[in-house]
Amino acid sequence: MASITIRNLDDEVKELLRRLAAENDRSMEEQARVMIRAAVNGQVGPVGRLDQIEKALHKLATSQGTPTPASALAGKSLPRGTLSNKRILLIIGGGIAAYKALDLIRRLRERGAAVRVVMTSAAQEFVTTLSVGALSADHVFIDLFDRNDEHDVGHIRLSREADLLVVAPATADLMAKLANGHASDLASTVLIATDKPVLMAPAMNPRMWSHPATRRNRASLGKDGITFVGPAKGEMAESNEAGEGRMAEPLEIVAAVEALLDAGPRPLAGRKIIVTSGPTHEPIDPVRYIANRSSGKQGHAIAAALARLGADVRLVSGPVTIADPAGVKTLHVERAQEMRDAVEQLLPADAAVFVAAVADWRTENSAGEKIKKVVGEGPPVLRMVENPDILAGVGHHKHRPGLVVGFAAETQDLLRNAEAKLTKKGADLIVANDVSHQSGIGPSGVMGGDRNRVRIVSKAGVEEWPEMTKDEVAARLAALIAERLKTIVV
Repeated sequence: MASITIRNLDDEVKELLRRLAAENDRSMEEQARVMIRAAVNGQVGPVGRLDQIEKALHKLATSQGTPTPASALAGKSLPRGTLSNKRILLIIGGGIAAYKALDLIRRLRERGAAVRVVMTSAAQEFVTTLSVGALSADHVFIDLFDRNDEHDVGHIRLSREADLLVVAPATADLMAKLANGHASDLASTVLIATDKPVLMAPAMNPRMWSHPATRRNRASLGKDGITFVGPAKGEMAESNEAGEGRMAEPLEIVAAVEALLDAGPRPLAGRKIIVTSGPTHEPIDPVRYIANRSSGKQGHAIAAALARLGADVRLVSGPVTIADPAGVKTLHVERAQEMRDAVEQLLPADAAVFVAAVADWRTENSAGEKIKKVVGEGPPVLRMVENPDILAGVGHHKHRPGLVVGFAAETQDLLRNAEAKLTKKGADLIVANDVSHQSGIGPSGVMGGDRNRVRIVSKAGVEEWPEMTKDEVAARLAALIAERLKTIVV
């Protein structure tokens, strides 16, 4: 079966399915497949009333992988969609990344949002109004001078009825128009007329993104209060083109939308938290370096989760290929010494979470020129020296944060090494994870993958968490940090 279409279900059941899919970062079709597979395997019996259906859906979700964030933390019944009753006006700009807007619409609606769409004329060259209208289940707005839409000054109505405006992809042209106050088409007019927050997801060729005019416009829009998500680094649609300019992935944009519209409790409001993430690169010569396989996914997810709880998060990131998390101030570094210096300059803080996989050693003196092979001679001898221990340095610092959390990525003797690290480094918590190929977590393991299984080690003992996505680990750890900080005065 190539696809599944969800039809002929009661509205209440559809809502339950939609919420469940959103919690697990699945489409409704994917969630339906999970449930059908479990039912065929006899994991859940027949159900009747709505309360029985909800119970069965929840059981099916948790039986096919990990508990959802809400159930993992509190065992509560299914929450409403994270964007229920929220109205999003999506402006699709003209670029090859416009195809991602189709998935973005689906992801937003899965979480309960109502989505209206404005398309530029250039956007219609990449995706059709028919596709967009089918996914959004609403009229698609394309013309500033449409008699039907503008009989009641529709561009003003569109700009004011939404809770949030999202521009994805945000092209160099759209950014320039808004930065300079131009209103020459429906999209730019709506952006000028709105009194609601605006989130932009830039997408363009790396040379366009790095052009001084685009950089000026980006800075100007930031000062005007526009929020950005991305762009990321990677391969471009054009052959042999790569660099910074890829539009953020739909789920990254959804996370930024949720953060901007989150009206829930913010237990970390007023708290300053430092997070380190990613690897470090220790140069051997101008073209070679010592590094590890850390992707930065777990550290960036933790920074984003802490920001969603209201924290003022300062992320110190080594070289990664993923986008900076929304709502987080990010400092980019390369070497361990640079990371140590950046962290110390950010002190004092209420808490610090050291997720980065910092290289233990570096070459004593990196070569100024590329080291060349010489016929008849063996490989060069690299004299190694120890890098600064950032976690231990902060754990014993005179401006030590009230809560210090370290990570222990181990391939053997996980708990013994984590417990030793807790004492030696002066940490309050160690998040221990098995990064060996025997961990059983995905084909690529923890490093570089999207899932994790951790143990929380403290003086009180060891708490084992089930395998879950890195976003779920981040949400649960952020909640634990918020709980711990309730009793800590810094």
